[in-house]
Amino acid sequence: MTLVDRDGSVSRYHSGFVAVALALLVAACASSPKVPQPSYPPTTVPPVTQPPVQPPVTGGPRPYSVALSELPGWSNEDHLAALKAYAEGCIVLRNSASLTCQVAREFVNSRPGPSPSDARAFLEERFVAVEARKEDGTAGMLTAYFAPEYQARTQPDAEFDAPVLSRPANLASVGDRAAIEAGSAQSSALAWMRAEDLFFLQIQGSGNLTFPDGRRMRAAYAADNGQRFVGIARPMAERGLLPQNGTSGDAIRGWLANNRGDAAREVMNLNPRYIFFAMTPDNGREAVGAAAIPLPARRAIAVDPSHWTYGEAVWIEADGGNLMGAFASYRGLVMALDTGSAIRGPVRADLYIGTGDAAGREAGAVRHPLRMWRLIPRY
Repeated sequence: MTLVDRDGSVSRYHSGFVAVALALLVAACASSPKVPQPSYPPTTVPPVTQPPVQPPVTGGPRPYSVALSELPGWSNEDHLAALKAYAEGCIVLRNSASLTCQVAREFVNSRPGPSPSDARAFLEERFVAVEARKEDGTAGMLTAYFAPEYQARTQPDAEFDAPVLSRPANLASVGDRAAIEAGSAQSSALAWMRAEDLFFLQIQGSGNLTFPDGRRMRAAYAADNGQRFVGIARPMAERGLLPQNGTSGDAIRGWLANNRGDAAREVMNLNPRYIFFAMTPDNGREAVGAAAIPLPARRAIAVDPSHWTYGEAVWIEADGGNLMGAFASYRGLVMALDTGSAIRGPVRADLYIGTGDAAGREAGAVRHPLRMWRLIPRY
């Protein structure tokens, strides 16, 4: 459900709800202690879409594959954190790779537990990496999203005048954003927000709302109007409302807040897509993605499910972001656990940062050229 458009503008709706620089900690030594071996027979590996790979053979590298030690930045990874992220995220796998997942989970939960060097040896022994590629050979794109927290009211006032609407009875005929804001939807107002906050909540797909009495509720995606998402960053730059390299989420939100009313409404209506919500008590846990498990901050990505499987391990390398305030690079092992309407293609990912304003500021500046590798179990 994110913050910045997948073309660099404000864009994201994630089906679940629900990062930025994966922590590059001090590399562990590369010793190779004995790692538990599986008691399962060799299994086949799920098919790889990009690039084409020959039928897998157990027990060795596959065509187009590389050892994990050859991945850019591998030696600087926090291998224990990476293994734990894999063990938590791979639980959603329902194919032959789930056997490797089971072994990893047993290893992580063993006592006294693996050391960083144990974790590195485990990953290097059991996985190879196959790079995903676009047909034209160009780089993909990394963006980021977060779990927002917004103020809300139970009744409208001059500042909080945008309704959080429930799923309408006439969903099929509500029309575009402008029509809905004119009253076309037969739905109820669940809460009231600042217009720019609601716009960003709809991009994220869900978020936490805080009321003046201290009550916290989670606004979760309930339905949408079926319209195509259109990012507003590019047209805002083209109109001279923001500089070309100044279309971060923070910049867009600031402009909307400073121009609240007809001017902001005209810009927001450039995106005809509209999200309706359901309200539930906030349980204080991390956001849940499309894979139906909590999203670990900085270790989860949203992907295109036509190219990736939920629960797959992925190595990402993203350098050279061009938005003001952007981190230099993002690199590390992440898990495919979510999706989004603007996340399309084999080399496209949205990194989950976490919760709150700091995560939102960081996520809003992520628009980096991206390379991705699928981590495939050897056996």
